[in-house]
Amino acid sequence: MKNDKDDRRVKYTKMVLKESFINLLEKKDISLITVKEICENADINRATFYSHYTDVYDLLRKIENELLENVNVYLSQLYHKGKKVNDIELAEKIFGYIKENAKLCRLLLSERGDLSFQKKVMILAYDKIINDLTDNNKISREDAEYVYSFAITGCIGIVQKWFDDNMKKSPRFMAEMVIKLTLGLINISKQYKN
Repeated sequence: MKNDKDDRRVKYTKMVLKESFINLLEKKDISLITVKEICENADINRATFYSHYTDVYDLLRKIENELLENVNVYLSQLYHKGKKVNDIELAEKIFGYIKENAKLCRLLLSERGDLSFQKKVMILAYDKIINDLTDNNKISREDAEYVYSFAITGCIGIVQKWFDDNMKKSPRFMAEMVIKLTLGLINISKQYKN
């Protein structure tokens, strides 16, 4: 019983620290956020913070990793159900997930966010799609990787624009746009075969 109580306390402490950090991150750049501020806002002492995280950047990395794990689990569940999800449905689910977790995603995927993290999020989604690009010899694997790289960067820009517009467009609309743009890139790349 004591273990369950301790686990709940640890989960609660981490949740409160994350929320405090996210609230501060909405207002200012990470380089200006101190452990002291996070702890004061969370009403947690600094020793408790340091028992879970080494510094503010470690807290950010752990939040990012948790989001990546959640997206990966989410995508795996879609494919695990036995039937193949089409690209638009998959992209729609991803945009839906982003919208459901808008506060955190807005911060992590914003222009102030870490570009390498943003690419990791998009790569999770596109890893599921890349094989479709090369099936039936639509394009070569090498060409697909160029399209893929271009599409990843473009998707980050599209998500940022979507956030800037307060996510007025539906996840379905955003998914269709991303897939149509990607398919357009594939068609263009076919014209430039060696």
